Amino acid sequence: MKLAEVINLELNQITDPSYKQRCKETLERDGAIVIKSFITLQALKQIRLEGEAKQNLAFYTNQQHNVYISDSDPSYPPEHIRNQLVNSSKGCINDEQISTDSVLRTLYDSEVFRDFLKEVLNESGLYSYDDDYSSINLHYASAGQELGWHFDNSSFATTLMIQKPEAGGEFQYVRDVRDADRGEMNFSGVEKVLSGDTTPNVLSIEPGDLVLFRGRNAIHRVTPTIGDITRMMVVLAYNNKPGVALSDSARKTFYGK
Repeated sequence: MKLAEVINLELNQITDPSYKQRCKETLERDGAIVIKSFITLQALKQIRLEGEAKQNLAFYTNQQHNVYISDSDPSYPPEHIRNQLVNSSKGCINDEQISTDSVLRTLYDSEVFRDFLKEVLNESGLYSYDDDYSSINLHYASAGQELGWHFDNSSFATTLMIQKPEAGGEFQYVRDVRDADRGEMNFSGVEKVLSGDTTPNVLSIEPGDLVLFRGRNAIHRVTPTIGDITRMMVVLAYNNKPGVALSDSARKTFYGK
């Protein structure tokens, strides 16, 4: 499939310098950008059908973790916000399970698309993962499944909404809660988020929308899915340096491999 059949290039002129600059400014200002109707209806349908056909292959996880996605710190009590546990549950098919002729490969491998992302994300290079599992993932969240509050370890995330649930499945975030580079974890700010004292921002995401998000210092979650329609979302994972692969333990955790 040609790139023009995958990306809605009339609405999203990803080679135009002024368009790229506007996207970059929005991401820098808000910490997130939702690019509406990024892929064509034809591409969206094909990805959804592939997702439905392969849902039985998904590896399901139900994990408890702290918001920092790290081992507990014994210098704090278990109930301290540093160690407090939240729940995340989802199904996932990994890169090796995505068809070789999938629309997702056309998009992910496109140099035009990567050049767009590089400029908007202010990265000098974007590289695929150096393993068979991590580059393209399709996530499923059925009724009751969610992603608990957390910070990302990576500086950016690139996702594509494929199917919305009947209700729930909201992407919520609060910007600048911590400063990871300085080691400032802001326990009090995190506690306000988890207790509901801080009102999060909510991204309005429709099927076919591309989301770029900086989650290293922004705490975020996806609320539980409500209803019989499974939430389907694609993660297009790139690194800003070559040769990066998941560790054996991470691969076992995320993919059961």
